[in-house]
Amino acid sequence: MISYNAEGVAMPNIKRRATTAWIKAVAATYGKRVGEIGYLFVDDEHILDVNNQYLGHDYYTDIITFDYCEGDVLNGDLVISLDTVRSNAELFGKPYEEELHRVIIHGVLHLCGLNDKGPGERELMEDAENRALALLKTE
Repeated sequence: MISYNAEGVAMPNIKRRATTAWIKAVAATYGKRVGEIGYLFVDDEHILDVNNQYLGHDYYTDIITFDYCEGDVLNGDLVISLDTVRSNAELFGKPYEEELHRVIIHGVLHLCGLNDKGPGERELMEDAENRALALLKTE
């Protein structure tokens, strides 16, 4: 099951049923299935607090992924700052909805085992995000 909640911000205008089907389809391409995934949409101050409290990081970010996966079943909590998503959309000249979907799937790709911190990993993550976004457009 995938849940979508917002705290301190308006719930983004996403099509939950279509987004859930898309997330499951992307997970399946990695041989994974969705267990319990919870999205929490927040503002910058909230994600900064989470980053400080749980990761010891004192900076803003677009998403924090808490991975509770077991085997091939994806479980996790994903905290997304809509403020940073909006800022990044403007920075990269992308539509807000596209950037939001990129961040939504970014967390799922982390749960599937992809990383983006080591040498060359960022490019692999971006390729995976682009492939996933192409699936969304065809659904």
